[in-house]
Amino acid sequence: MIGMFDSGLGGLSVWRQLVQALPRESVLYLADQGYCPYGGRSQQEIIARSELITDYLLAQGATLLLIACNTATSAAVRHLRAKYPTLPIVGMEPAIKPAVQATQSGRVGVLATRATLAGSKFRELAEQFREHAQIVSQPGEGFVELVESGDLASQQARATVGRALAPLLDAGVDHVVLGCTHYPFLAPLLREQLPAHIDLIDPSDAVVRQTARLLDRHQLAAAPDATAHYRFISTGDTASMQTFMQQILQRDDAVEYLALPG
Repeated sequence: MIGMFDSGLGGLSVWRQLVQALPRESVLYLADQGYCPYGGRSQQEIIARSELITDYLLAQGATLLLIACNTATSAAVRHLRAKYPTLPIVGMEPAIKPAVQATQSGRVGVLATRATLAGSKFRELAEQFREHAQIVSQPGEGFVELVESGDLASQQARATVGRALAPLLDAGVDHVVLGCTHYPFLAPLLREQLPAHIDLIDPSDAVVRQTARLLDRHQLAAAPDATAHYRFISTGDTASMQTFMQQILQRDDAVEYLALPG
């Protein structure tokens, strides 16, 4: 079983693509809504929270961990890999490489949380490609809150998206990398305000491919005749998660509540 977690509902953008690509794999998704957003938390807070969640997912039978959260990946993936050396772990990172390879203007934009942009993982990744293109980073202020509240189309949402995109447009970027799993749910608004020549890049496809590779490598892939089972858990408002899933994913699954200390 794949155990995956995010600070909230954003990782469902990855879940959606995962279950399409790997329809026989069972998945347990944990939304840490009671602690959301992670973006304003310290690295040590996120590490402690990620370890607590990983222990819970393992106790539920997870054999592979998918950190469906850029902020948690940036803050905690190295710690988790050291603490659980035999556990296959897949993390998220902004898809800067394909954007740099495709850019014509030589300028690439990255939208992410402040915590992701301030983390060493992002700085190292940006430095790796800095000689090939200018990396223009911009925090998606308010994006996580919009998705968590299910506000994906209001005038307030449009204005919030417009404020974040303005510096990237001024810089002349021709690719915008989505560096937070919440942000793909705002893709329609982003595309609405971006010129047609600017591409949006979502790393979820690469993450799903890496998940499939690790399942095969560790001989964890479901049997050809397996039937997938899905569980959804929230540490916060289960009703809001269930409503979001009904409206955005067209799913009527029950959402369990989990009280985690911290």
